[in-house]
Order: sequence, then structure tokens, then C-alpha cells
Amino acid sequence: MTSVVRKLPTGFGRLWTAQTISSLGDGVTHAALPLLALTLTRDPMALAVVTAAGTLPWLLFGVLGGALVDRWDRRRTMWVADAARALLLAIPAAAAVLDVLSIPLLAAVAFLLGLGGLFFDTAATACLPDLLGRDLVLLERANSRLRGAQTVMSGFAGPPAGSALLAMGRAVPLLADAVSFLLSALLVRSLPAMPRSVPEVSESLFRQARAGASYVFRDRLLLGLALRPAVGNIAFLAVETVLALFAHDRLGIDTYGFGLLLTAEATGGLLGAGIASYLGRRLGTGTALTCTAAVEGLAILGLAAAQNAYVAGLALAVCGAGMGATMVLGPSLRQAIVPAHLMGRVASTSRMLAMCAAPVGAFLGGWLATTYDIRTPLFTAAGLLLAMTAITASMTSNRRVEAALRAAAPAGRPDHRVSKDCAEESAPDVL
Repeated sequence: MTSVVRKLPTGFGRLWTAQTISSLGDGVTHAALPLLALTLTRDPMALAVVTAAGTLPWLLFGVLGGALVDRWDRRRTMWVADAARALLLAIPAAAAVLDVLSIPLLAAVAFLLGLGGLFFDTAATACLPDLLGRDLVLLERANSRLRGAQTVMSGFAGPPAGSALLAMGRAVPLLADAVSFLLSALLVRSLPAMPRSVPEVSESLFRQARAGASYVFRDRLLLGLALRPAVGNIAFLAVETVLALFAHDRLGIDTYGFGLLLTAEATGGLLGAGIASYLGRRLGTGTALTCTAAVEGLAILGLAAAQNAYVAGLALAVCGAGMGATMVLGPSLRQAIVPAHLMGRVASTSRMLAMCAAPVGAFLGGWLATTYDIRTPLFTAAGLLLAMTAITASMTSNRRVEAALRAAAPAGRPDHRVSKDCAEESAPDVL
């Protein structure tokens, strides 16, 4: 049995357009901020501070931010966050014009932009199930389009646009991103109201945040979905830390070739996002997630063994495809099964785990390359991904996925996707 085919609502088109425009602005700033910092200093630690500042909000306030999103109106949270980020970018733009731009100012702006992104992304993730009626097939289609647009805009179009705009003046890319946030805010504000039942706020914010985090750790399916990006980030950051050096020293790839190597990975990610829903239908969501995780591990293994740029590019494209599909299937399933009043906290907890894992992977990659060999981080990353695949396969199996979908389906509408090997019903497991 499959879901009744339904069209994505008009409101999704506005949300997709808003996030596409915002992703283009994000790509512009992602390239422009480090280049702006480079015009002020050559100190690697100072440059690292600007880069790291954008991730700190997730590490410091991730779960609390999710609890706040669960208390607030999600549409309002999104447009206010984007409007605030548009106003925020006017500050460094003015500083650039007045020639008073500084590293502390750029770091503070990166931090506040990250904080706004925390609230916007969490609210958008929590808002999508309300907009699409928690239908898994619709959620996969929607997330595929959102992920594809994000990859194109922030991965392909945004960075070169940011570099080109910076050549026109230091304030230009910042103002361009501000305009993108403003347009996004206006589009989100035009979304239809999505009434939902919100529990009475009787507990403290910290208690609610803890309840959301414990909900993830107590449910084996949600924990498996959270472990995949967390372990994946350790592995991928270990690879990313040494990839440029590996490409230059072992594969003889120059700076231009390295850019093409990264483009191959992004192209694979775009393809993976596009076929994610098809894989879910053919294999079942649980099996598809296990297969994409295994593909990522085997692709990194192929990258570690690569002797030339062509094999390395193919390996990264395959890995990108696995990542792209995973990043559609996993969030879509989470959105379909998590109760609406917990969605913000569950999404932010999962994202925070992934963000916390990233610096661990970066340190691991650097240490392994220094202590052993430049290929060692790649082989280690492949081993981590394959081990994670084996461990989480039963946690996110088709049977467990279908049980969770049945439990979450509204009365009278059991139209979720059922895989071939899940004929009989079973109760959801918890730890």
C-alpha cells in the first residue's frame, strides 16, 4: 500500500522560494565573511574565530532554542529571525563603508547570524509537518526540493557570487545577503496560518528542553536517526580536515582541480536528494537509510584508496549522493513521527549532536594525519561510517519505521508507506 498521491500545497512553494533565496544569500556570506576577515588579518587563529563563531549558537543554545520554538508561533519565529538577520547585516556593511570593520565585529556578526539560523532552521523543520499534514511521501518530496535548492544556491551559485560581489566593494555581499533575508521574511510572513495545539506552558524552559532531549535518547528509532549525522560528522570532518592536503600531496591536484573535486561532491549531493524519495518507495525508508549509510562508508574507502583525481572525484560524488539522500530521508521520517509540540526540541537536539561531533572529527583527522599517514583519517572515517551503519541498521529498520508511522498516523488516515517486509504491525520500541 502506498500513500495517496497529493500535490504539495501552495504554501510550500512560498516556503521553498523563501529558503532558496535565503540559501543564495547564505552562500554569498559563506564565501564573503572569510574573505572579509582575510582583508583584516593573516592570523590563522583570528580567521578560525570568525569561522567557529557561526557554529557556537548550536553548541550553546541548541536544545533551549528548540524548546523556545516549541513555545512560539513557528511562522512568526521564521520571519522575525530573517528580518533580524537582515537588519544585523547592515551593521558590518556600514562598518565596511566607514572603514571600521574588525575581526571582533565579524565574529559577533557570525555568532548572531548563527543564532538567527538556529531559530529559523528549527522553526522551518518543525513547521513543515504542520504544512504538509505529516505525510511521509509529501515530506520526502518537499525535503528533496529544499535540499536540492540549498545545494545549488549555497554550494554552486552563492560562493562565486560572494567572491564577485566582494570585488565590487566590501559592503556589497553583506547588503546582498541582507536583501535575501528581507525577501525571505516577507515570503514567510505571507504563509497561511497553521493552527496547532500547543500545550500549556507549565514547566520551566530548562525542564522542557530536557524533556525534548530525553525523548530522542529514549526512542531507538529517533536515536538511530540522530546517531547517523553525529557519527557522520565525525567521519566527514576527519576527511575534510586533510582533504586539500591529500588531494595536493597524494593525487597531484592543484587549486583549480580541488575546486572541481568539491563540485563533484556537491553534484552527487544534488543527485542523491533527487532520488531519495524513489529509494524510500522502492526499499522502504529504513532499508534506504541503511543502504545510503553503507554507500557513504564504501565511497570514503574508495577515496582513501584512490590513486588519481578521477577515482577520487567519482568517490566523492558517490559519497555526496549518499549524504544527499540521507539528509532527505532522515529528517522527513523524523518530521512524520514526532509529535508537533516536541518537533522543535527533537530537531534541535539532533542538530546539536551533529554540530558537537564536527570539531571532534576535525581534531581526529588532524591527529591521525600527523601521527600516522595522510590516508589514515580517510580509512578511519570509512571504518566509522561502516560501523555506524551496522549498529544503527536495526534501530532504523523498516519494521521499526512502519510501527512508528502507524502510531503517528491520524485516526482514519493510515496512508503511510508500507514496505514489502512489514506486513504485520508491531509496537514502537524504546530503550
